[in-house]
Amino acid sequence: MKLFVTGVGGQLGHDVVNDAVNRGHECIGSDIAESYSGVADGSAVTTAPYIQLDITDREAVATVIKENKPDAIIHCAAWTAVDAAEDEENKSKVDAINHLGTQYIADEAKAVDAKMLYLSTDYVFDGKGTRPWEPDDKCYAPLNVYGQSKLDGELAVSGTLDKYFIVRIAWVFGLNGKNFIKTMINVGKTHDTVRVVNDQIGTPTYTLDLARLLVDMVETEKYGYYHATNEGGYISWYDFCCEFYKQYGLSTTVIPVSTTEYGLSKAARPENSRLDKLKLVEAGFTPLPDWKDAVRRYLAEAKL
Repeated sequence: MKLFVTGVGGQLGHDVVNDAVNRGHECIGSDIAESYSGVADGSAVTTAPYIQLDITDREAVATVIKENKPDAIIHCAAWTAVDAAEDEENKSKVDAINHLGTQYIADEAKAVDAKMLYLSTDYVFDGKGTRPWEPDDKCYAPLNVYGQSKLDGELAVSGTLDKYFIVRIAWVFGLNGKNFIKTMINVGKTHDTVRVVNDQIGTPTYTLDLARLLVDMVETEKYGYYHATNEGGYISWYDFCCEFYKQYGLSTTVIPVSTTEYGLSKAARPENSRLDKLKLVEAGFTPLPDWKDAVRRYLAEAKL
């Protein structure tokens, strides 16, 4: 299978290319940088074919996709700076990347009859209640600009294609890029105490595990909406931080606080990020491993 992967300079795109190439698929990576700009770890992504692509350039997207004619496109590229998305000067950029760029890719996927897998987020929901969100729940009133832009991207894909997967994820961490674990370990090394919210509930997602699932998906025709995070139950960011501090060996005290008490975020955050993943099992896909095991493997690889 010939795959085209966007956003390979980020956490997830990096792992998707590696997984796909290691399975023997032909894989082309793309991002906005002139050349691959992720970690130079000697893995497949650093030597796989790479194409510079600005997904907000409709003509460039059309040219690249038509010239390469992939069988499937895994669309990892996105604006993910949630707080910066709230700034007035960034709102049009966020829409151009997460919504319009996704529409351009969906249009070209249709033109070459390629499958498309779009990565979305729990932020498309309103973040209320305690019931886990199911993949086919209707999305209303995202809490912030980022969430609305990702929902608009979902609608672009589902409104254009029949052969699509929309996979919502949450609390992502991986080797290639910034994430909560890296940030908090660095903070914990220089502080005796840290404050972490304990009223936002969800489950982490390790990109190495997720990449395997995404390639599994595009090898099938089991299209539709899915939710994918690591297994191990629903936790708070406080619980998450306590666990990876323990595994890393940090003695920093973690103080649980409410979102209101924390008070540093520009964008509203969902309290309920619980994602129901039963549909994965029903479709015959292998669930992601327990999140604590994922943290252990990540810390061994990341060498923070």
